[in-house]
Amino acid sequence: MSTPVLRPVLIALATVLLFALTYFLGYTVDQSDFQPMIYYYALFFGLYIIIINKIKDQQAIWYFVGLGIALRFLLVFAFPNLSDDVFRFIWDGRLITQGINPFNHLPGYFLEAGNAVSGLDQALYDQLNSPNYYTIYPPLSQAIFAIATWLSPDSYYGASLIMKSFLFAMECGSIYFIVRLLRHFKLPPNRVLIYTLNPLIIIEITGNLHFEGAMIFFLLGSLTLLLQQRLVPSAIGFGLSIAAKLLPLMFLPYFIKRLGWQKALIYFSIIAITLLLCFSPLLNPTFFHNFGNSLDLYFQKFEFNASVYYVLRWLGTQVRGYNMIQTLGPLLALSILSTISISAYKEKNLSKVALLEKCLFAISIYVFLATTIHPWYVAMPLVLCTFTNWRFPILWSGLIMLTYINYSYETYQENLWIVGLEYTLVFGYLIYEWKKNNKSIPAT
Repeated sequence: MSTPVLRPVLIALATVLLFALTYFLGYTVDQSDFQPMIYYYALFFGLYIIIINKIKDQQAIWYFVGLGIALRFLLVFAFPNLSDDVFRFIWDGRLITQGINPFNHLPGYFLEAGNAVSGLDQALYDQLNSPNYYTIYPPLSQAIFAIATWLSPDSYYGASLIMKSFLFAMECGSIYFIVRLLRHFKLPPNRVLIYTLNPLIIIEITGNLHFEGAMIFFLLGSLTLLLQQRLVPSAIGFGLSIAAKLLPLMFLPYFIKRLGWQKALIYFSIIAITLLLCFSPLLNPTFFHNFGNSLDLYFQKFEFNASVYYVLRWLGTQVRGYNMIQTLGPLLALSILSTISISAYKEKNLSKVALLEKCLFAISIYVFLATTIHPWYVAMPLVLCTFTNWRFPILWSGLIMLTYINYSYETYQENLWIVGLEYTLVFGYLIYEWKKNNKSIPAT
């Protein structure tokens, strides 16, 4: 950063700007305020790119790691402003604290005569973004919802503050595990800033309360323990990651060859026991039906910011004359599963660092083929790319915030020009990296 004299001044200026931009993004803009939000975010992202490329020495790296933690702490006290998921978290939490399984009924059930539950009123119901669907949040997330609403039963803000405190602590833990993993693989230490200072991660996880942060924390902890040959606690951590969000399940095929069938069977059994213990308070016949129904609907009804699916949807409309999501959604889900399974079966490079690259491949296949991709879904590809030479998730973390333009219209609508621009640039950069690295995706 220029001369030694200017360097402290520029770092101080960057610090002030990042605090200001984090404040503006976390406290002053709403979901529909696209223009100021994207200006603030673009400036934040530009500073982020400069920092991760220019900061090399250890002292400066640790300074910016501390800054990343401080920016997260600043957002702990902001009520989520770009997402309304928090209201479903509170709804589910208030049910659990009163001994009611949140998977048993649709929210509207509790507004009917004779089914009223304390704290579940019309005002909260009107804030829910998917009131006609059963909850889809796994048990670890549900436990945090319950703790938050138990400690703050009457305040949306109080419950949000408690949930954010959990995620803030987990984010600090994730940063610690990233440092440990980078040291283990003898990778450049400044790579920790890829995740620590990324504005998407800061704004969407701590700021807008998305539990990808919990999933990532337990996954990184599990991988760290696995490298230490501590299989039992590693498997427990992996199970907790799945109990926060189901996505890590897709990484398990890559563990079989590395562990060998005998150890893999033990590892998977411990994961299964962990999940059974986590899910056991919620398990009943209604749970399996309603949770499965929610998963089916995710692939057969919801559409947002998709890439391959939107192309297939257009082709299907030209051929059949209607939206074929009920067919395309399950087919794409099956394609994700089969592609990952075949990749794991054919894999030859069984090193530990290659495992992280394969996990990046798996999650990338998922996000490229899914029918719904919200901005915070890029969190997992971003953290995994830290340990590889792939950088397209960084570009994607900048571009995907453009999708907030959809909420700026008087009536919500998806701007497909923005989606097209986003994926043209992401896929274009991915192809560039593919050719540059002279390797295929997946690397074997």
